[in-house]
Amino acid sequence: MASSEVARQLQNDNCRPLSLSGHVGFDSLPDQLVNKSISQGFCFNILCIGETGIGKSTLIDTLFNTSFDDRVSTHFQPNVRLRAQTYELQESNVRLKLTIVNTVGFGDQINKEDSYQPIVDYIDAQFEAYLQEELKIKRSLYNYHDTRIHVCLYFISPTGHSLKTLDLLTMKNLDSKVNIIPVIAKADTISKTELQKFKIKLMSELVSNGVQIYQFPTDDETISKINATMNGHLPFAVVGSMEEMKVGNKMVKARQYPWGIVQVENENHCDFVKLREMLICTNMEDLREQTHARHYELYRRCKLEEMGFRDTGPENKPVRVPLLKGYTDSKKSISHSHASVESLQETYEAKRHEFFGELQRKEEEMRQMFVQRVKEKEAILKEAERELQAKFEHLKRLHQEERMKLEEKRKLLEDDMVAFNKRKAATELLQAQAFASTPSVSLKKDKDRKNFM
Repeated sequence: MASSEVARQLQNDNCRPLSLSGHVGFDSLPDQLVNKSISQGFCFNILCIGETGIGKSTLIDTLFNTSFDDRVSTHFQPNVRLRAQTYELQESNVRLKLTIVNTVGFGDQINKEDSYQPIVDYIDAQFEAYLQEELKIKRSLYNYHDTRIHVCLYFISPTGHSLKTLDLLTMKNLDSKVNIIPVIAKADTISKTELQKFKIKLMSELVSNGVQIYQFPTDDETISKINATMNGHLPFAVVGSMEEMKVGNKMVKARQYPWGIVQVENENHCDFVKLREMLICTNMEDLREQTHARHYELYRRCKLEEMGFRDTGPENKPVRVPLLKGYTDSKKSISHSHASVESLQETYEAKRHEFFGELQRKEEEMRQMFVQRVKEKEAILKEAERELQAKFEHLKRLHQEERMKLEEKRKLLEDDMVAFNKRKAATELLQAQAFASTPSVSLKKDKDRKNFM
């Protein structure tokens, strides 16, 4: 931060041009930059949006002249999801880390209202990941795998009529986040006359709905003419194929039909060559630069503003970062002039205190809510305890009453048994007495009978 402050001060000084009396060597800086870039390699990320089966994978294979072996998708996806695949490519001594992001299930649902939302979330997630890496104290952007989307190839069905509502909604929600290049897929299914009218109709609808597509830059004199010409050919009508057929004396990529052959790289048949030249050969670096300087900066600015950071202080003075102590001591006048301006650190501290206060407030609310719920639970438990205690006392009382009744019945039964035993003993005694007197009576009767005779 201190170095940027010094740079600002130097910009205010008048620069005096000088001529060199001999060779110094800094004219080799471009070569040094090229060598460094080649050694580091490059990355390029392509987002392909289109309905299932419209030819996204085939076109990408044809663009890079290789087979990426992308899995075939079905039309029965419950929602839209994004599938990213990264590949290492090399052409001559230039290495390219290519990431292809495919939209699986796009346009296959009955309700397509929010089909674009997963795409928006994915692009924002890549911006957020890069921003978090930038905000780290110890950054590693040198070897960081940049996954921000550099270009979106939007595949339009060759209906020959107009754009679908889903296409307009999706491009409208993405034009501020990514460079959109619309392409008409399977352009060999409609005639040239219909295709030209379709192109005009599409561009008219995009303009009338405020959709901003990527325009090839015309500020560079070396490519301004060709880019201006190619801007008039948008959207590109393309055909993709990896099949090679013999036409004349050479093998070409083409598609075979009963009525003839469509050559992919023949500009009279389709715009594939124009797309490849503009996308890869001429404007790949500009797409990368536009992604960083325009789309990412917009996301970064909005995020930092949400966090409370501003470029100006309370008095509309530019926010300055506090200078290092040594530099401040040597530049007291500069330090004094910035004393009244809110610094980035002060903004951070203020926002930090605000967030801390909000966190404490929410913690207090949660604590009060927890205490309240604990009290309510305790009251419920106490009420349940009282009900259980009352029920227990009632059952205890019933048990005692039953026990008393059983005791009374037991005593009555014991009394009955005692009485019964007494009666039984008396009866047995009477029976014994009766049995003892019976033999003497019978003997007396026998004696009397004998005497009578």
